[in-house]
Amino acid sequence: MKKNLNTTVIYILTILGLLCCCFGGLGILFSGPAFYMANKKIKDAELHPEAYEGNLKAMKTAKTFALVVTIICGVFLLMNLYDLATGGWEQRQDLIDQFMESYKEALESA
Repeated sequence: MKKNLNTTVIYILTILGLLCCCFGGLGILFSGPAFYMANKKIKDAELHPEAYEGNLKAMKTAKTFALVVTIICGVFLLMNLYDLATGGWEQRQDLIDQFMESYKEALESA
């Protein structure tokens, strides 16, 4: 029985990683494993092509997509860690507070 090279799981994890990328780079928790799974399936399929069926080119495309999203999430994660380490968190909180005050004023004047 041949194993199927199904890219659906890889794409779902990668898209979840891309969506969660804005939350402090936490999308790396989805896109990293997607890249690992795609890489492992590609290596196995290249070593034992008779044991796999499906489109190897599609799996390589899914691997590339997962790698790009993993890099983007990694950059976001490093930026947020740097921001937290250098005291940027207070500046970010002040900006949020200013936005909330202006939002409340806009609601009261309406």
